[in-house]
Amino acid sequence: MATIFITGSTDGLGRAAAQSLLDQEHRVVLHARSADRAVALGQLTSRAAGVAVGDLRSAAETRSIADQVNAIGRMDAVIHNAGVYTRPSRGATPEGHAETFAINTLAPYMLTALIERPGRLVYLSSGLHRDGEGSLGDLDWRKRTWNAAKAYAESKLHVVALAFALARRWPEVLSNAVDPGWVRTKMGGAGAPVDIDTGQRTQTWLAVSEDSAALVSGRYWHHLAQQQPASEAADRKFQDQLIGQLSELTGVELPEV
Repeated sequence: MATIFITGSTDGLGRAAAQSLLDQEHRVVLHARSADRAVALGQLTSRAAGVAVGDLRSAAETRSIADQVNAIGRMDAVIHNAGVYTRPSRGATPEGHAETFAINTLAPYMLTALIERPGRLVYLSSGLHRDGEGSLGDLDWRKRTWNAAKAYAESKLHVVALAFALARRWPEVLSNAVDPGWVRTKMGGAGAPVDIDTGQRTQTWLAVSEDSAALVSGRYWHHLAQQQPASEAADRKFQDQLIGQLSELTGVELPEV
């Protein structure tokens, strides 16, 4: 029985992953953006090992989430599922960051650095990450004209690069990225071609499976099969430069070993 923390687990793919893992009799720590959103977890709350509450827009609340998870105990796996799609404007978090960048890139980076190191890390990306190359000159969208689709693609490239960087830096951790496909969720819409069970299957399998195929690191997955990611995601120089900038922007250092 493994213990898994899942960000963004009040609905969509995060909730589906939580339900799947609970049905397999694993211990699951849930996450909700606010106390009001935690109510939406309903009966899942009574089955869970805990619920961490905090808004990933906020660096202070993201730190609090890490503290809440660490207080429960060491996780066997963390699924970085939470994310936003296209925002109509750059927006601004309490720290002044672009909202898409803060939620989709900065938050998983901070949680990775601050949560006690688990045995497995799984980052939710998207096939659209291949449209996100060339972001290092203005990660936080302070100079460029806002482009919601580009910002989303860049953020999903960042988490693939982060997953691969962790596979190198922390060889004892299995760190992978997953493209769940275009899934029928609130974010994906009713017309999406992938059902939610298929959409959650790869990340839950990577989080807990003892199959030899799942016991790998530094890979990019889509529907239980490995795929080739964007070249920049696999570039060590890009990974290291990205992590350096994320460290500067958050004041949180990612341990080397």
